[in-house]
Amino acid sequence: MGLQKYKIYINGKPVLLISPEQLAEIGAQPDKNNFVSHYSGKKKMIIQYLDLLDKNKDIEQVVLMSKDLDKLWKDFQSCFKVLEAAGAFVQNEDGKLLVFYRRGSWDMPKGKIDPGETPEQAAIREVQEETGLINLKIEKFLMPTWHTYEQYDKRILKKTWWYLMTTCDQKVTPQTEEDIEEIRWVNATEWIKEEIHVYSSIRDVIHEALK
Repeated sequence: MGLQKYKIYINGKPVLLISPEQLAEIGAQPDKNNFVSHYSGKKKMIIQYLDLLDKNKDIEQVVLMSKDLDKLWKDFQSCFKVLEAAGAFVQNEDGKLLVFYRRGSWDMPKGKIDPGETPEQAAIREVQEETGLINLKIEKFLMPTWHTYEQYDKRILKKTWWYLMTTCDQKVTPQTEEDIEEIRWVNATEWIKEEIHVYSSIRDVIHEALK
């Protein structure tokens, strides 16, 4: 099992928080597209790098290194209001993946965790609400993803818990109030190779599920 590292997406671009010995593993070399730096321990440095990634269109990735990765991660989280959501990679009996198109991108069922819910309960509820599927079984936890956005001038860091689910249902009923325009079952291995707009974090989940 590899060392812990964190990947957070900002406008589709990754920020990687790693220990120094992981730099060779990820293969990121400092250049105009990769900003690589050691973390000084000052939280204002994190905000500066986030702004750099947001404003400099040449930079595709920011890599921050620290021997104390736990402190770096805690400092990073403290720059945001942290929210949690849950979602699922849903397969039918033919092994096909459920995806839908909304707000200009292909996506999978997900949504916020309500008070008192576990991530597993939230994931099942969101799939049921967004797709109309009823008979769902969680097979395993896949991975968490992290992404940021701004809401009411506040920086938000959202963690999404992702699960592999199976269903014997075939008929889907898209939740139109969630702006779902199209919903379909696809061969995930072939579909993810197509030139389609899919959030980077969703691609990560699909690749993890296909391992």
